[in-house]
Amino acid sequence: MGLGRRRRERQETFWVASDAIGCGPRNAFYDRLNEVLAESDFDRKLEAAAEPYYQTSGRKGLPAGVYFRMIFIGYFEDISSQRGIAWRCEDSRSLARFLGYAPGESTPDHSTLSLTRERLPMDVHRLAFELVLAAAAGRGLLKGKTVGVDATDLEANASMKSIVRKGNGDDWREYLRKLYEEETGISDPDDEELRRFDKRRKPKKKVSNDDWESATDPDSRIGKMKDGPSGFFVGANVQGRQAAAPARQRGAVPVRIAIASTHFAPVLGQCDGDAKGTREKRC
Repeated sequence: MGLGRRRRERQETFWVASDAIGCGPRNAFYDRLNEVLAESDFDRKLEAAAEPYYQTSGRKGLPAGVYFRMIFIGYFEDISSQRGIAWRCEDSRSLARFLGYAPGESTPDHSTLSLTRERLPMDVHRLAFELVLAAAAGRGLLKGKTVGVDATDLEANASMKSIVRKGNGDDWREYLRKLYEEETGISDPDDEELRRFDKRRKPKKKVSNDDWESATDPDSRIGKMKDGPSGFFVGANVQGRQAAAPARQRGAVPVRIAIASTHFAPVLGQCDGDAKGTREKRC
């Protein structure tokens, strides 16, 4: 057998019959998922919800059902970037079939995916989650009665150097200056003297969310960071998960973003409708 050599240049065929284009192997998981989504009227409901956010004329945008299927592919294939999702869909015939594209049709590129994500509000994304959750519950895949909690602190775009007092808006230096003036009667100390005063004063300094806030992000809260020092957090990403069920019957319940100083129990009450029996923790 002679050595095969890859062609350096190739003359492409101008016309190709559709039956001559390979369809590629089928993927049983994605084929079955498409059937479940069709039974739930997934595409029609999402298109109806997304319609107010599009113009009535002009070039047609990416269908909402296709957009969310690409998001599903990113989750199932463990792809974190939109470029990676678009490349994977273009590279795989089984995934293109899952999206509804025939052989020879190009799948959406990453810029179309990004623009659609910016256009659709959170309400449409929440509807897609609820439709999938309802489809799973309708087929008996969610039988757990205990809700486990997984939460992650979300660091705010704020610095401890920008904190101000609630009420009067004094920053940390002005707050120290007033304390120094009350104790010594000197109203204009230099920075070095204020640092020494701050280090030795009693009681020890405490920064409370009741008295302090960020000047740049008032919705953030002060808390302990993972590496030790205090910092600002915009909230806690709280995800409930049904735990008291076999692995194949577990599923996520709606995710909530809670203020960083909120207890878990009320958040679980919003997620699952019943926070009884849950262990109360502070974010």
